[in-house]
Amino acid sequence: MNRDALHRDIVKVLPRLRRFAFALTGARHDGDDLLQATIARILERDMPHDVALDKWCFRVCRNLWIDEVRARRVRTNAAAHDRGGADVVDGERQVTERITFREVNAAMAGLPDEQRAALALVALEGFSYAEAAEALDAPIGTIMSRIARARQALAKRLAAPADTRGRPTKEASL
Repeated sequence: MNRDALHRDIVKVLPRLRRFAFALTGARHDGDDLLQATIARILERDMPHDVALDKWCFRVCRNLWIDEVRARRVRTNAAAHDRGGADVVDGERQVTERITFREVNAAMAGLPDEQRAALALVALEGFSYAEAAEALDAPIGTIMSRIARARQALAKRLAAPADTRGRPTKEASL
């Protein structure tokens, strides 16, 4: 694929890829940073010939997010160690009793990365289970299981009192 055609095709995938990046990160600025890193990586590497561009873009995005999560974990552990093990306290937003986009986003952010990625591709991007399996490099049965567990966890969180929504549940972390 020549450079102009690649750029044109990437532009077509950008809105879906941005939604996916936002679904993975849970924050607009982090999603935009992830999208920028994804596009940079795509442009500097040769695309595999046996994979569709959109699926390859989603895979690159997911892999970069995994790398970022690992790096953050290392930085957080190092910072906690420097403080003598003090816990990092995250500020929480107040939420209303109605289910809103913010609450759904918070509930999704509490999902394990694998479940959130699978659910985002199928529910938000309209991928089939087979397409999501290819994009995430996982067996289709695994994708189906991740989505089922993600949906159960979301239903449980969104049915919970408003002040506990978005917090990880014991079942979601299994």
